[in-house]
Amino acid sequence: MSSARRAFLKQAGISAAALAALPSLAKAEAGAINSPRAALLSLSEELAEFEQPPQEAWDTTWTKRVTAKHKAMFDVPEIAGGAGVFRAAIWGAQYIDALKVTAADLSPVIVIRHSGIPLAMNQDFWANYNVGKQYKLKGDDGKTMKYNPVLPTPGAPAPTGTFATYMLDNQIAKGAVVLGCNLAFRSIVSTVQKQDKLTPAEAREKAKSMLVPGLIMQPSGIFANVLAQEVGCAFVYAV
Repeated sequence: MSSARRAFLKQAGISAAALAALPSLAKAEAGAINSPRAALLSLSEELAEFEQPPQEAWDTTWTKRVTAKHKAMFDVPEIAGGAGVFRAAIWGAQYIDALKVTAADLSPVIVIRHSGIPLAMNQDFWANYNVGKQYKLKGDDGKTMKYNPVLPTPGAPAPTGTFATYMLDNQIAKGAVVLGCNLAFRSIVSTVQKQDKLTPAEAREKAKSMLVPGLIMQPSGIFANVLAQEVGCAFVYAV
């Protein structure tokens, strides 16, 4: 089985023991199953057996807030210095400037998923769990990034002017819908569990306490992407 697929399945909640028990998956990777349909059916059946049950009720009431004339969903699957989050604010400013609309005419939705999931975490998480070192992130100065680039930096002057409007907390305060991918969030929970030596349930609760206030967790980023499009959002791959 390829390392990329194994990493994804682990993130989706498939244990190492369960992965080892999926012989047909390995055969499919090696081409032993000639029919793509047969391989897909075999994979689906085996994953269904080991899939974790839902951990909570999901809040989808955010869809009722996406009602403005202009609606866009910004897909943020990578950290990329926070560019995906910033682009949502830039889009809003450009629409206001070019189309002479108001903020009330805009419904931005930001979906933080995949490798971008650390952007959903507050500065305490970034500092205490060495996110910059773990993800090999460098700032403009070439040094390891210590803090979440889409939130104000602790100990530094608060952002002002246009740049202040780019900050994730500011966008949430002004009505942007910000969604997180639960599948990717499991990697955050795993980090907390290993470092703090907690049970999975304890680690999840602690990790949730360090989410950016106002962010709404969804079953997955793809779930959020599709649902946002169903309520009329244009899709924007933001990084």
